[in-house]
Amino acid sequence: MSMQEIPFSTLLLFGLAASISLLTSLANRLLTNPEKSKTWRKEISEWNSQLRKAQKAGDKKIVEKLMKKQQYILQLQSKMSWQQLKVTFIFLVPLLIIWSFLGPFFAGRNIAYFPGLGANIQLPLVGWIISPLIWWYLLSSFFFGTMFSHVFGLIEVSD
Repeated sequence: MSMQEIPFSTLLLFGLAASISLLTSLANRLLTNPEKSKTWRKEISEWNSQLRKAQKAGDKKIVEKLMKKQQYILQLQSKMSWQQLKVTFIFLVPLLIIWSFLGPFFAGRNIAYFPGLGANIQLPLVGWIISPLIWWYLLSSFFFGTMFSHVFGLIEVSD
């Protein structure tokens, strides 16, 4: 059996997704400030909530007062975006290189079988058939990304 055949291909991609998720979560933890992002997110959310409430009530005075703070809110959103983009920039080229090798390596091969669905999954509304390579990596990556984000305190657990 080769690395291109199930179960080795399944485990290889599972391991790759775990490794990449761990590295990106570590980079996020080291290069960003989750506490500051949480504070910014809360402040932006409260401002948006107050603005919607005032607009819905038709209170022009409060809307005008809140709009004076809009530039500051836009700056916070920009800072949050930059926090997220830092890690993306670091990992973009290496990931593109990895995927440029993985695509041809697994071309035309089944990576994993999905119970009840088989190897090729079709998106119901769009009709696209997505390769098992992409599905398996996305599912694995989502699982590990969520897990490591909780472990490193990058996302908060709601009560």
